[in-house]
Amino acid sequence: MKKIIPILLIASMLYFVSSCEKDDICVEGDTPLMVIGFFNIDDTTAVKRVSSIRIKSLDIDSILTNDSFSDRANSPDSLMVPLRSSATSTMYQIISGSRDDDETEQEIGNIDTLTISYDLGEAFISRACGFVVNYNNITVAVPESAENWIQDIKVVQPNVENTDNIHVKIFH
Repeated sequence: MKKIIPILLIASMLYFVSSCEKDDICVEGDTPLMVIGFFNIDDTTAVKRVSSIRIKSLDIDSILTNDSFSDRANSPDSLMVPLRSSATSTMYQIISGSRDDDETEQEIGNIDTLTISYDLGEAFISRACGFVVNYNNITVAVPESAENWIQDIKVVQPNVENTDNIHVKIFH
């Protein structure tokens, strides 16, 4: 009997150890955001903050505006924005001097609409994370107008694979 108890303990421990599964935890598998930096049009190397900026997502697949991403910040020099992984373009309204009108309760400010076009690509991260979407060959367009606060746009990194650096520079 004394020999059977240690043998049963060892057998049960081996059973429990062998039945454990490897923990698959994903820590590095997020689809990257596009980083937009704001720069001075007169000195293109100098960062220039935008006062009371708001960025609103526009869903071009529907008639209505989609506020799935809408953010207002006091004076940032860069923003990180998500791109749609189910389409090859994303539209944003970027509003400088954004505020709500006290009487009409509508947003006022200088509104420019950006259209960001890209090719979709997938990258395998790991078994736990699976695939993430990368955005390749991005281009950014804004309709020209005399009232645009955005004076120029330059794509500095055409592939969005991480959020380490600025992908698009907006000059104002």
